[in-house]
Amino acid sequence: MLENILNWLAREIISLINSLGYGGVFLLMALESANIIIPSEIIMPFSGFLVARGNFSFWGVVFWGAAGNLVGSIFSYKLASVIISLREKSKIVNFLIPQSLLEKSQRWFFRWGEATTFFSRLLPIIRTFISFPAGLGKMNFWRFCLYTFLGSFLWSTLLTYLGLVLGENWPTLRTYFEKFDYLVAALIVGSVVLWLIKHLNGSRNKNQPKNF
Repeated sequence: MLENILNWLAREIISLINSLGYGGVFLLMALESANIIIPSEIIMPFSGFLVARGNFSFWGVVFWGAAGNLVGSIFSYKLASVIISLREKSKIVNFLIPQSLLEKSQRWFFRWGEATTFFSRLLPIIRTFISFPAGLGKMNFWRFCLYTFLGSFLWSTLLTYLGLVLGENWPTLRTYFEKFDYLVAALIVGSVVLWLIKHLNGSRNKNQPKNF
């Protein structure tokens, strides 16, 4: 079933880029960075294939891909700020985003944030979601934009070049990236499950009456 979904998604991505040109590249890459799992491993190599056919310019594809990533990442970054402001009004949000998580995020991005934001742009799946914790960690906005654009520009250049070189064989890239995607997804799901178990146990112990 997953294979059918990916094939359908690939067809829709290809259709949108064929219809909107650079605008399609920009829109899809923006959605990919706005916490929506649309594989850039399909968007950019296919665009690179169109470069080989003469439909696009190489640097035009790279620029609009990176620009789309930046816009989508800013949305995700700002979304984190909105959710932080809702913590005082919503018990559910306060439970899902506890103060301890905010403090950990802030410490992490204070120490490693800039490097994390840049290098995460080179990792499938992780690149889609890194902007949200950056917003939770209150990383400096302008440095966030700079490192996001630079990392996205490098990633877009790599994938576009691979699509250009492979030409009509660009879909073979999916086989290699999908294996890595599954591994990263499994690690993320495992980490979330462990965090939820720890968080639920902590909340339960906190609410239990103390024996004197």
